[in-house]
Amino acid sequence: MFPMKIKQFIKTIPAVLALAFAGPAVAKDSGTLDVYWVDVEGGGGTLIVTPAGESILIDTGMPGGRDPGRIHKAATGIAGVKQIDHLIVTHFHIDHFGGAAELSQKMPIKNVWDNGIPERDPDGRANSSFLLRIKPYRNMSVGKRHVIRPDTELPLKQLPGQPEVRVRCMAAMQKFVDAPKGTPRNPLTDQVKWIKEDTTDNANSIAVMVELGGFRFWDGGDLTQNTEARLVTPHNRVGTVDVYQVNHHGLDYSNNAVFVQSLAPTVSVMNNGVTKGCGASSFAALKSANPKAMYQVHKNLRADIENNTADEYIANLTRDCDAHHIHMSVAPDGQQYTLRIPANGHSRTFKTRRK
Repeated sequence: MFPMKIKQFIKTIPAVLALAFAGPAVAKDSGTLDVYWVDVEGGGGTLIVTPAGESILIDTGMPGGRDPGRIHKAATGIAGVKQIDHLIVTHFHIDHFGGAAELSQKMPIKNVWDNGIPERDPDGRANSSFLLRIKPYRNMSVGKRHVIRPDTELPLKQLPGQPEVRVRCMAAMQKFVDAPKGTPRNPLTDQVKWIKEDTTDNANSIAVMVELGGFRFWDGGDLTQNTEARLVTPHNRVGTVDVYQVNHHGLDYSNNAVFVQSLAPTVSVMNNGVTKGCGASSFAALKSANPKAMYQVHKNLRADIENNTADEYIANLTRDCDAHHIHMSVAPDGQQYTLRIPANGHSRTFKTRRK
C-alpha cells in the first residue's frame, strides 16, 4: 500500500508544480478585449482574453482529446496565454464540462466557477452514468473552486487609464440579477409564448455579461426559452447587447423571440455543429431582431439548408473541416469591435451601440 501511495503522489507532482510556478497572464500591448469561438463541434468553448492579459474560458467541450486539444491550441498558439485564469462551466452537460479535466493536464487552471458539483444527475434521470462522467471534473487539479451567484463579478485586473472590463453573472440556477432601478415594463411582455417547463440542467445555466466601457457581450450557456423569458419580462434585467452568443448552439429549445428581441443584438455568433443548432425557430428569432450580421462556427448541413447565414460569415463550411475559429477584438476604448474569420479572410468592424 505504501509504495502505491508514493506512486500516486508522484503522478500529481507535475500538475501541482505547474499551478505553483505558472507565471502571470501574458501581458498584451494592444489593450484590446479578445474573444475566440473555438470549434468544439457544437459544444461550448469560448475563450476571452482581457486587456490586462487574463484569460477566461467559458465551457470546455467534450472529453476525448479533440476539444481540450483544440482549446489548448487556441489558447497557447493563437491567444498567447499560458494558463486559464478563470474557467466558467455554465452547467453540467458533458459538451460543456467534459473537456475540463484533460485541459487541466495541458495547462494550469487557476479558478473554476460553476453552480456547485451536483451529487446526482442534474437532469433527474435515475440510473444515469453522471457520477462516473463527472468524476474527472471533480478530481482535477485546479487552483480554487467557486460557486457562482447572480451578481457575482470575476475579480479582474484592470489597465490604468482604460475603461473597466467586467464579467458579471446575470443568471445561475434560474436565479437572476435585479433589473436596474426604474426599468420600465418590457413592452414585449405579453408576446411571450411559454412552453413546457424545462427540467434539465440547461435551464440552470450560468449566464454572464462581458463589458468593456459601453461594449456588452452575452454568453448564456444553454438557457432555455422560459428561463430566457423570465430574464427579460416583465422587466428587462439584461438590457441590450452588442454581441449575442446564441443560446444553446441555436437549438429550438432556446432563443425565445421575446428574449432575443429584448437584447436586440447588433451581431450574433452561433457555436453550432454540422447538424446541431441553426434550428428554424431560433433562426427566425435571430432574424426578427434585425442584427447587422449573423456568424456561425459551422454551416448547417442538414436538409434545412435555408437555416444558414451567408457563407462569408461561417468559419467551417464542410463536414471534414480544419476546425477554424471566429475571433472578435474589441477596441481598448470599447467604442468599436471587429469580427474576423482568419480562414477565409473575412473582417468586419461594428460601432458599439449607445445604450
